[in-house]
Amino acid sequence: MNFKEVNKYVNRYCELRDVQFAAYEVYARKHGLTAKELFVLDIIWFAPEGCPQSKICERLSATKQTISAIVKKFMKLGYLSLSESPTDRRNQIISLTSEGKKYVKRIIPPAAKAENQAMAELSEKDVAELIRLTELFSESMKRKFGEINV
Repeated sequence: MNFKEVNKYVNRYCELRDVQFAAYEVYARKHGLTAKELFVLDIIWFAPEGCPQSKICERLSATKQTISAIVKKFMKLGYLSLSESPTDRRNQIISLTSEGKKYVKRIIPPAAKAENQAMAELSEKDVAELIRLTELFSESMKRKFGEINV
């Protein structure tokens, strides 16, 4: 494929990715959140025993400072608590408080249901292909961006 063709596909893929991200952003704003805050709450919701801060940083490719600021916001509201990791004292375990569970239950399960319903509209073959191609492209993107000299 020549550069012009490749660039056309990259632009279309980016448009589609942006549509997906915008869906999260619009949904988050309806709840007075940013998409990043929504994603943090999602990760914690699906970790009933708590989630290490480092896992959230890694999953969202976010700095510790960014995640700390989000966690502090929700701690002030009484939605999250921190505890020391039993295996690594340098890592904090983030958990929902009982008040946090009530708050997040109104936000994350409906979003997760919408994601599942959207995926269920695809055939099993299409889902497998989507995942396979997304993995290939994501790994290639990660590798190519890593090769850029700053």
